[in-house]
Amino acid sequence: MQAQTFTLSSKDLGGQFTLDHVFTGCGGKNISPELHWSHAPAGTKSFAVLMHDESAPTGSGWWHWLVFDLPSNTTNLPSGAGTADGKYLPTNAIQVHTDYGTSGYGGPCPPEGHGWHKYTFTVYALSVEHLGIDAKANAATVGFMVNANTIEKASIVAYYKR
Repeated sequence: MQAQTFTLSSKDLGGQFTLDHVFTGCGGKNISPELHWSHAPAGTKSFAVLMHDESAPTGSGWWHWLVFDLPSNTTNLPSGAGTADGKYLPTNAIQVHTDYGTSGYGGPCPPEGHGWHKYTFTVYALSVEHLGIDAKANAATVGFMVNANTIEKASIVAYYKR
């Protein structure tokens, strides 16, 4: 019998973003996509979901969404869960400021004519209930704490250009 693989998928993402998920400053609605995962590894005590654009011309990419301290019984985030106030997230989940300077989901908005950008959503199964950081943490600190406590991770990719 083959072991089940920790998997992340989305009913909203199909390879390329639609305007529903694109940042408002680029003509979109800035709605976070639905995400769901299955087969979390044994020992998972919480989850984190991060969205990153490695194609951004910054030298370090661009952080579009960072949410963590999602309870271990969480298996999905509905479409629109990434509002700045976090009211559609599980209780005690924490979002930090993205590279847009605000918390919550910030959709794709690559520079015009820069070509296709690769946006990676990753769900991390974590070995701790709480990362021990708050909403004032920066993306580098979140990334460090997430990576230090990761049991397994699963990703999906979507692309966008203007």
